[in-house]
Amino acid sequence: MDQFHAMFAVGYLMLSCFAATCYGVTFSSLHKTLIVSASSPQGHVLKAGEDELTIKWEVNQTFPPGTDSTYKTVKLKLCYAPESQKDRPWRKTVDDLKKDKTCQHTIIARPYTPSNNSFIWTVDRDIPSAMFFVRAYVYDGQGVAVGYGQNTDRSKTADLFTVHAITGRHVTIDVASVCFSVFSVGSLVGFFYMERRKGKVSLVK
Repeated sequence: MDQFHAMFAVGYLMLSCFAATCYGVTFSSLHKTLIVSASSPQGHVLKAGEDELTIKWEVNQTFPPGTDSTYKTVKLKLCYAPESQKDRPWRKTVDDLKKDKTCQHTIIARPYTPSNNSFIWTVDRDIPSAMFFVRAYVYDGQGVAVGYGQNTDRSKTADLFTVHAITGRHVTIDVASVCFSVFSVGSLVGFFYMERRKGKVSLVK
């Protein structure tokens, strides 16, 4: 019977692991064990490819000591605010983290440390125009999410910031376009002047 019980226990453990792998981790099952803040000298409106965002995070000391004993990795993500998710199913929030589309842009991933964490991020050039917040996930040694933190409240309405995407035009390009246009007009005027002068010379002859 002891051997049977041992085999049953092993089988149950394998089945539990298989179920966890199939169903994944839900956001609602995670505790907010990190405190996260995000700030910028530009305030709450940032330009993609230009402006910087300073992100700080640390373990939430209100939880019992040892809560973060399994934490191995922390990953910062840029997440869409509810206003920028409306009528956009490709940004939809889903409780299953494997299916969730809220946080699609990874800012940085690094080994976990409980305090004095800071990172200055220059907004990536490919970030679209939208309202965002920052969320940090912590993972155990198997890469499974075991906690999180974010710089906004539960309803995701406070401390949001807006990113303006690169439009594809640049001041240098605009200046070059103006110079080229002036050159073209000047060349056209010069051409007509030379043609008229040639015509007058022909009449004199």
